[in-house]
Amino acid sequence: MTRFIDDHKQEYGVEPMCALLPIAPSTYYASKSRPLSERALADRELEREIQRIYDENYQVYGVRKVWKQLAREGKPVARCTVARLMRKLGLQGVIRGRTWKTTKPDTWAKRPADLVDRQFTVTAPNRLWVADLT
Repeated sequence: MTRFIDDHKQEYGVEPMCALLPIAPSTYYASKSRPLSERALADRELEREIQRIYDENYQVYGVRKVWKQLAREGKPVARCTVARLMRKLGLQGVIRGRTWKTTKPDTWAKRPADLVDRQFTVTAPNRLWVADLT
């Protein structure tokens, strides 16, 4: 929420936005002056390590391999933490192999009739039910 206010405070001002959003101006200003939490500081250091491991391994390592490399280097951390930080950094491992499509539609086959005429607006509840049986 504070990031949104920071992005738009030149255009609208802090107090008018705080009046519309569920945040008090004093809360906004307090969050700007308070030091980072221990978790944020630890995350910042871990992000650097994750980025280093990712780059050293040709940017192909995914969450599991980065997590295992951190453990080998004596930095045990939860796998979900590595996943969260890699998501935040926009890092993703390479997916090898071919993707499989299990169904291929026949483009020449006749499509089934549209029994509801694609009118998905109804006048009252329980007038039209739509289901997908695939």
